[in-house]
Amino acid sequence: MTPPAPRRFAAHRAVPGGTAVAYETVAAALAAADPGDTVLLAPGVHRERLRLDRDVTLRAATGPQAPAAPSNPQAPTAPADPADPDGGVSGVVLTAPGTRTGTDAEPDAPVLEVAPGVRAALDGITVRGTAGDRPAVVLSGGACTWTGGGVTGGRLDVLGDATATLRGLTLRGAHLAGVLLRTTGTVRLDDCLLDGITGTGLVAGGDTALEVTGTTVRAVTGSALRIRERARLTLRGSLVEAPGRSGLLVEDEAAVDAADSRLRDCGTEAVRVLGSSPLPPDEDRDRHENGDENRHENGNGNGDRDRDREAEPGRDGGVRLSGCELTGAGADAVGVTGAGGVELRDCALRDCGGSGVAVGGTARVRLAGVRIVRTGGTALAVRDAAVLEAADTDVRDAGANGVLAADEAAARLTGCSVTGTRYSAVHAGGGATVVADGLRVARSPEHGVHAVASASLELTDARITGCGMSGLDLAGGARARVAGLDVARCHQGVTVSGPQGEAELTDCRVSDVERAAVVLGPGTVRLAGARLLRAGTAALVVGEDARPVVADVDVRDPAGSGIVVAAGSRPRLRDVRVTAAGKNGLVVEPGGGGAFEDVDIAAPGYPAVHVGAGAAPVLRRVRVRDAEEDLSADPEAAPVTEDCVSLRVANAVWPQPGGGTPHDGAGDAGDADGSDSSDGSDGGDTGDGGDSGDEAESLESLLAELDRLIGLEGVKHDVASLVKLMRMVQRREAAGLAAPPLSRHLVFAGNPGTGKTTVARLYGRILTAVGLLERGHLVEADRSALVGEYVGHTGPKTQRVFQEAMGGVLFIDEAYSLAPAGGGGGNDFAQEAIATLVKLMEDHRDSVVVIVAGYPNEMEHFIDSNPGLASRFNRTLLFEDYSTPELVRIVEQHASAHEYNLTDDARGMLHGYFEHMPRDGRFGNGRSARQVFQAMTERQAYRVAEIELPTQDDLVTLCALDVPELDVPAEPAPPGRAGSPAALTTAAGGTAG
Repeated sequence: MTPPAPRRFAAHRAVPGGTAVAYETVAAALAAADPGDTVLLAPGVHRERLRLDRDVTLRAATGPQAPAAPSNPQAPTAPADPADPDGGVSGVVLTAPGTRTGTDAEPDAPVLEVAPGVRAALDGITVRGTAGDRPAVVLSGGACTWTGGGVTGGRLDVLGDATATLRGLTLRGAHLAGVLLRTTGTVRLDDCLLDGITGTGLVAGGDTALEVTGTTVRAVTGSALRIRERARLTLRGSLVEAPGRSGLLVEDEAAVDAADSRLRDCGTEAVRVLGSSPLPPDEDRDRHENGDENRHENGNGNGDRDRDREAEPGRDGGVRLSGCELTGAGADAVGVTGAGGVELRDCALRDCGGSGVAVGGTARVRLAGVRIVRTGGTALAVRDAAVLEAADTDVRDAGANGVLAADEAAARLTGCSVTGTRYSAVHAGGGATVVADGLRVARSPEHGVHAVASASLELTDARITGCGMSGLDLAGGARARVAGLDVARCHQGVTVSGPQGEAELTDCRVSDVERAAVVLGPGTVRLAGARLLRAGTAALVVGEDARPVVADVDVRDPAGSGIVVAAGSRPRLRDVRVTAAGKNGLVVEPGGGGAFEDVDIAAPGYPAVHVGAGAAPVLRRVRVRDAEEDLSADPEAAPVTEDCVSLRVANAVWPQPGGGTPHDGAGDAGDADGSDSSDGSDGGDTGDGGDSGDEAESLESLLAELDRLIGLEGVKHDVASLVKLMRMVQRREAAGLAAPPLSRHLVFAGNPGTGKTTVARLYGRILTAVGLLERGHLVEADRSALVGEYVGHTGPKTQRVFQEAMGGVLFIDEAYSLAPAGGGGGNDFAQEAIATLVKLMEDHRDSVVVIVAGYPNEMEHFIDSNPGLASRFNRTLLFEDYSTPELVRIVEQHASAHEYNLTDDARGMLHGYFEHMPRDGRFGNGRSARQVFQAMTERQAYRVAEIELPTQDDLVTLCALDVPELDVPAEPAPPGRAGSPAALTTAAGGTAG
């Protein structure tokens, strides 16, 4: 049996008025058409309403001849209507009957409808509606492909479950809306034009999936695109120009995915989001925080997700714009309220009348690689309980603030810059939270970063320049944690003035400001690791009634005083260096006070320290050099000085280092105790070789301090040998001879509590005295201070710690943890820390000394783990455990420092105690001795409390009863054996009885 031949689809021709070979009406041609046939429409106006109820193609005919005979050759004929008398539109126009005469019987009915379930194709057909606010075309269901032509004078509706593909259409002249989509299907607009619409250009609602490519929407009086309910829009390569209201309006639970599109000259917001579906997780940030940055597009990670996204446009929720330009908006470029979620990547926002991005309600907005230029208001504004996250975003020329966070909002800024604002560059108020990492601020007439009220601020690695007020200003009850801040060329550096606030400032650098570098007011304030350079007035000002804690601050070249302490303030300062102050190094104004420990003041213009009337500061270990006068105090001042010294001071109150008496600059320093006469120095300027005599004297005092340490004989010998070697190298260099290779970096190998940190601190001071280090301070670090938690974090952390140690000693305790003997066990970030450290040691070989410390065996493995380490650490100092007599001496030293006396019985008991103390992993050497001393003082206090009238001797005497029992199992031994734990306990008990 022969199968039937495939059916050939027929073509039917419709000519207005009919011909011998054509139908009089399109409806007649459609009635004769079978499913799949084509109806050709002759050019002209066809005045009839059509409902397509079968699969058919309507196509504009290109010539007068019909391609096939009509199915009904007897069809009546009528005069042709080849032109459009209403508008002169050429081509094929389909419009309702009676539009010319006003006798349309169904004015509300569409001109063209596609029935549900029908697959229809339209080619070159223009449909003219009867009224602009009514539908001209309704696609009630099925699938429709429409190429060329368009809709005028009415709306295009896509409803039900219809799908539609519209290519090259022009839709204009509608009222209220040009296109209404409310379908469960997909609607595609390719290279279309929506123009001259009174109202909204396009409205998509329901569950519509809308894809718009290469399309222009212009000259609409309302919003250009309105996406609402659960609709999804995918926008590619399109243009929205000069709508009367928003360029893109998103509501309810809608979603938008827009890329490479432009929204220009919108009457209000370019993008307005009143609500949306939730944003998907920030995969880039999740990978960054989880350290999973090895999944690239060419692997099995993010690339798969990107391909899925391309295959399913609009699949993800929220409003996402990528590579888009939003320019000339009359209000905010992007305005988000309600529960909307918005993401902008690599977008440009320019010349808007309001904010660049304004976020409110509970909305969440993410920005990455966004550029915001010339805003009429604040560039980035977040209010209410909204959240804004911005990465690598550049703000320029904002009409108000660069970033504003208010109410209970939160802003997280990573790698962002703000340049040229009318108000403060970053402002946090209310109860807002701002977290900024890598922020760059420049050219603000007000503050660089300003936090007030009860705002919370976390600032890391920020640089602020060119501000008319303070670089950083904290007021009210603001709470701030700041690390790695660099402020330059501002009116003032850092100001903390909130009485209820809290501020923790670490690793800050302030340079070249017009007035004070740092001003600290009342509140809880900590400042550590700061460099204050070339302040226009005082470098550090402590305001009235302030109680800040300040440590490790380097002040250089202020035009005014180095440190000024106002009345009523009680700061605690330690490890502070003031060099070349234009006025005093330290000023404590009348009524001021506080504690100042380990302060170095060099070359001040006025007396190094000035204390006003009624002021009572405590000055411990203040060192003054190269000054006319060390201490100037009002007769009514009451400063307390402890271990303060002066060097090369013309009118000195304090003695010289090493115990010498003050001198008046006449060259009589050699009369002190004869200790410095051996090298021929007379204490004055030799004029040849600088101040080598003073260095030797200072060096001798430091070596004497080292020698006074208990035990460590091998370490003392090694350090003394190193000093001799270094001085010999200096002499060879001074003589023009080649210097032998010399590595100043050291390995300290030993168990805990053997004095490694103490010797490291002394070693830095010794190198400074020799002239090989500028400052000699000690920066302590461990694995947690060097190794980051994700890719890209370790290098900057290691560099920041190394920078803190510039001019001094970087002491890395438990360094072996950077290269564990077992290997593996986690990421390789520690290896990155080692590589960074090795490179920095090479780049700054003359500026920093690195000491790595830890257990002997582990340190040997650590040095062998990296060739760069082995070549730079070629000298190891072994810190042996303290012997029993040395541990007893350490306890005696603690007792003497705290005004206690040990009895001979107590010494004997201590000897037995330490002799039998297990030397296992819990043994802490000097730390154990200190703990024993503390236990003795507690036991003594309990014992003396039982005495009704204790004597002076009772209060200061530590006896055998005060030695704690040794908490170890007793070993079998003959009864009463001397020195056994049982004997110790028995002795204590027997004495008590």
